[in-house]
Amino acid sequence: MNNCQKHSLGIKRYFYQLLFRYLSVFIRPDNPVIEINPESFPVSAYFKNSKQISSDQDLGQLLNKTPEYLILNGTVHYEREILSYFRKLKSSLSPKTRVIILYYSSLWKPLARLASFLGIRSRTPEQNWVDHDDILNILSLADFEPVLIDRKIILPFYIPILSNLINRYLAPLPLIRSFCLVNILVARPLIRSRRNDLSVSVIVPAKNEAGNIENIVKRLPKMGSADEVVFVEGHSKDNTWQEIKRVEEAYGKVLNIKCVKQDGKGKADAVRKGFECASKDIFMILDADLSVAPEALEDFYKAMCEDKAEFLNGSRLVYPHDGKAMRFCNMVGNKFFAAVFSFLVGQRFKDTLCGTKAISGENYRKIALNRSFFGEFDPFGDFDLILGATRLCLKIREIPVRYYERTYGSTNINRWRHGFILLKMALFSARKLKFI
Repeated sequence: MNNCQKHSLGIKRYFYQLLFRYLSVFIRPDNPVIEINPESFPVSAYFKNSKQISSDQDLGQLLNKTPEYLILNGTVHYEREILSYFRKLKSSLSPKTRVIILYYSSLWKPLARLASFLGIRSRTPEQNWVDHDDILNILSLADFEPVLIDRKIILPFYIPILSNLINRYLAPLPLIRSFCLVNILVARPLIRSRRNDLSVSVIVPAKNEAGNIENIVKRLPKMGSADEVVFVEGHSKDNTWQEIKRVEEAYGKVLNIKCVKQDGKGKADAVRKGFECASKDIFMILDADLSVAPEALEDFYKAMCEDKAEFLNGSRLVYPHDGKAMRFCNMVGNKFFAAVFSFLVGQRFKDTLCGTKAISGENYRKIALNRSFFGEFDPFGDFDLILGATRLCLKIREIPVRYYERTYGSTNINRWRHGFILLKMALFSARKLKFI
């Protein structure tokens, strides 16, 4: 092996180790992974539960084990008919499979050709240099839906200190990221069919909310055939617990009502306690202050049944607010954290702090198993779910909801102390998702 070949091998090794580091945010060690048409350095080889196949093999037979992740590293650059390829691929996939498409920026085309000419890079028969809009258009035509998009790597070879500084801290930044070499797009196959057999567990964290309990039960819409509401009482100073028990007795024959007392403190702990007790297909969170109407949950239910998304987040920043429902400082904080987390997770958020959310029980349990990845200091549980859904590559959408001024009690939120905790969590998450 001559010096040029050794240098080329070193560049490839560093480059693929970087790709592995980025993909391992989403692909956990136990996830089944298949890579189609890998080069001499298959990135999937770094994962324990992986397999490499070629596209001339029978995809239907090889994918029948339903891999959770399918990696296409540069495939779109070599396929003669990209659209036909994705249509064929979709017919072999499960709705739960996530397709990770790695494709390379056309800005790097001259440098790639120069590297091939100098022998630093293997000569490869690239036929297609596609941009984001091309990929998105092709995926739409082939019935795939993008879940998240990211860009990585400005310096594809190793220079001590400099490579880490540029690729970890500068490449993810707005504007600078436009010059990155690698585009990472995660998509899911669209195999939509209306489900009419799904039931809902509505989780209601309740602290000092005695005046709202009965209204929640009376106004809750009928969604599935066997819905339940799970009240989680959080060390109230009023008679919230007694009211929950009274309502359970009064309405227990028409609605399955569960009542539990919170062990720890804070809304996040209450939500997790409620989810532990929940038993239905879809888990929803409804704040007991009735700032979001219980009737709004019907929109969440329809979207989940029609597979419009896998994680639904309410947005209170679309419609006008009722009275003094949201103070100015809260509005600014909400918009700030929405912008920060939209950047971090690669999916759009308008209101990350809305308490109304929906996720399948199956996906929540996966998030719970991997919760320690993002730490345990989220006071509300909102980012616990948002970041967990991102790591699972779930399709996230927001549903606009009207935000009402509370008519009973006072808020349990300490704006400044909790805001500082959320800022700390944003910085921690940035290291886990973006600056890696």
